[in-house]
Amino acid sequence: MELPVPPPLAPMLAKSTPDLPDAEPGAYWFEPKWDGFRCIVFRDGNEIELGSRNDRPLTRYFPELLDPLRAALPDRCVVDGEVVVATGEGLDFDALQQRLHPAASRVKRLSEETPASFVAFDLLALGDRSLLDAPLTERRELLEAALAGARPPVHLTPGTYDRALAQDWFSRFEGAGLDGVMAKAAGGRYEPGKRTQLKVKHLRTADCVVAGFREHKNGDGPGSLMLGLYDDQGRLHHLGVASSFSVARRAELRDELAPYVAEDLSGHPWGEWADAAAHASGTSGRLPGGQSRWSAGKDLSFTPLRPELVAEVAYERVDNGRFRHSARFQRWRTDRDPSSCTFAQLEVVPPTELTTAFAGGSPDGTT
Repeated sequence: MELPVPPPLAPMLAKSTPDLPDAEPGAYWFEPKWDGFRCIVFRDGNEIELGSRNDRPLTRYFPELLDPLRAALPDRCVVDGEVVVATGEGLDFDALQQRLHPAASRVKRLSEETPASFVAFDLLALGDRSLLDAPLTERRELLEAALAGARPPVHLTPGTYDRALAQDWFSRFEGAGLDGVMAKAAGGRYEPGKRTQLKVKHLRTADCVVAGFREHKNGDGPGSLMLGLYDDQGRLHHLGVASSFSVARRAELRDELAPYVAEDLSGHPWGEWADAAAHASGTSGRLPGGQSRWSAGKDLSFTPLRPELVAEVAYERVDNGRFRHSARFQRWRTDRDPSSCTFAQLEVVPPTELTTAFAGGSPDGTT
């Protein structure tokens, strides 16, 4: 490819903030935060490469996007965006994860069963010109013009300078599976690999049973706590982990958890998960010790704990009975009975149509 911004390119990133910035009108451009795979599209004539955030091309996994992108994009350009899988009930990240499969036959079948869409939100190069140093306002105008004739599955993300409208999106679009809202400096340049944008994501808390832990890769203490909630039949389900502990906190956790290590697995609610035969049977796809397509062969075994500890954790959203991302430990809840930690406490956001979010431009008619 002979482009002014060649692949690979690290995308510009964002840092979390609790609230949308309250600045003078026009200082920030707001967009919905899409829940998919970050993807920079490089097009040079008929040649297209879908670059990922980790420099591993996504091209082979989403063949159904190549022709629509050729039809929608300028002949030579670089476009930043997100690959998503949209359903009648919103974005489906689980289905998107399934698309990363090594078998070509599986890739072809899934491209037909769960086709992906591409949502564009920035233009990094057009023709022979690099736009990395151009202000966002100019890049957005050029992107809107470039995608004026785009048709699904290629979309232009909505955007607005109106903070009140962005705040409305924060609540209204969550049911469609969107993560939150992005805030981008209107006059800012595109800075690859730097966290110069802002993101506001949904955050809630839940009290969960801690029934195991995984050792940190450095071997200096628990790297993640295994979290569970009880269903109406009294069965403890694994719904995710709490992680991102400092070195000092991992040392503390080792001492705090030591008295609860389960020596006898016969009475542990997840005891059968320690049996390698369960994994070999193919019935353990969501068990804590099972292999993940993201694990690259890493050991995901865990140390069971007696289900007597309760932790309050912060989480963003729940998809299909599991935390969408790793939760964040807040505090121990010694006042809570583990049996009271049920799914009833989780806030489930009803599905919302993606029609508005996929409309392109701004739903209120402003840009």
